[in-house]
Amino acid sequence: MTPASTDRITKQFRFEQPKLVPVVVNFQGGQVTTDAGLSLIAEIDRKLQITSQFALCFQDYRQPNRIDHSIENLIKQRIYGLVVGYEDLNDHEKLRHDPMFALSLGKKIGLKDEPAILAGKSTLNRLEHCPEDVEQGADSRYHKIGHSSAEIESLFVNIFLKSYSKEPRKIILDLDVTDDSQAAFHLLSNNIFGLV
Repeated sequence: MTPASTDRITKQFRFEQPKLVPVVVNFQGGQVTTDAGLSLIAEIDRKLQITSQFALCFQDYRQPNRIDHSIENLIKQRIYGLVVGYEDLNDHEKLRHDPMFALSLGKKIGLKDEPAILAGKSTLNRLEHCPEDVEQGADSRYHKIGHSSAEIESLFVNIFLKSYSKEPRKIILDLDVTDDSQAAFHLLSNNIFGLV
């Protein structure tokens, strides 16, 4: 039930229990985040350097004096967002002001009361839709970030192989297409019935 505007809401509650420390609850917690686990993800990434290695697969044709967000920070921001459940680029319009994301990307917050501002959806969109032909990036008006598909594929294979003490003799990729009923039907048809 929504309280009426005339209702008074207590600023603080005390739960007294005999012979125990009292528990105090108030609504003055300040800025709260539900993404605190991001600090653990960022720490693991700092140790494994996955996003740093991934950033090396990209070429940046932007003018250095006009860059606010490095390729590495753009990649970190996008990947960290995906890891904690923010699939849509639109989510980053609010996340760009989130102190937890700023801390995870190594940005200083609280400096002269100016919040750290991360990349918004438009900047991240340029990263996601960068051309595969990296030479286009130098001459393109909008696509100033390029990537090398071969380097990315090689990186993922190398990261996977490094996770084993000894390279596996065989790797099985289980590609699940059950979310696409037509693809699942064709896959079953090809495998079970030998149809084309």
